[in-house]
Amino acid sequence: MYKWSDGLVLCTTIISGQPTASYIEITSLLNYFCYVNIKLTKSLVVFDLETTGIQVAADRIVEIYCIKIQPDGTEEHLHQVINPTVPIPQVVSEIHGIWDKDVVGKPTFQEFAGELQAFLGDCDFGGFNSNRFDFPMLAEEFYRAGLAFDTNRKFIDAQRIFHRMEPRNLGAAYQKYCGKELVDAHSAKADTVATWEIIKAQVDHYEEIEGDIDFLNAFSGDSEFYDFARRIKKGKNGEALFNFGKYKDKLVTDVFKENRGYYDWMMKGDFPENTKSVITKLALESRNS
Repeated sequence: MYKWSDGLVLCTTIISGQPTASYIEITSLLNYFCYVNIKLTKSLVVFDLETTGIQVAADRIVEIYCIKIQPDGTEEHLHQVINPTVPIPQVVSEIHGIWDKDVVGKPTFQEFAGELQAFLGDCDFGGFNSNRFDFPMLAEEFYRAGLAFDTNRKFIDAQRIFHRMEPRNLGAAYQKYCGKELVDAHSAKADTVATWEIIKAQVDHYEEIEGDIDFLNAFSGDSEFYDFARRIKKGKNGEALFNFGKYKDKLVTDVFKENRGYYDWMMKGDFPENTKSVITKLALESRNS
């Protein structure tokens, strides 16, 4: 019978790349953990999506991988690369490695939807950040394909479990890096003193982090955006691009040249003053270029 210690040893072996565990051993161990540690009343499908972006209403799925776990611990796997029928942005392809050429000849989601629907059945779902992204994206694709899709399921989101069990707040950081309990949390003084101690401790804790303001700014700051609201982002060469709306990923200066009214709309709209200051500077550049 496997024990948790066996799992730790096996995980270490897999990560280190030492060929001491066979596929059968790995599968058996995974099945054991599934069967023993999670009581399933129906099949559970753990899945992940790669997409053309992060906008559920606008973007499309380009890859899906599913592991269907039965109550007895047995598994079925399903993998499919999907033609999204729209171009995959280069910046997204650089993240997941799927390019336009890779989806040529692959089925569209509508063509694949029937097979996927049959595989899923009335399963429950599991994923990582799946409650906020993967499941809504999957449901949206089924709706577009004109197929009924029951959203009344049970969900396991590994990210939510992680965040709830390993808090990512100031108090948790103070305990981790400084070994201290944050007393008077949410008072400005206590939080500020703790933050400064944490920053110094982080530089000491991680060898790869340099105690240099330029490095720390690049590593932790929002240096990829021109404004605090993240409406205007930096391109590869520092050019200003819209990060929202119908002109997303378009050069701000080009848009303002072609559609002066868009600048006026933003200036009258409910955008932060910082964003308005940034686009005003860019509008002036577009006039002078």
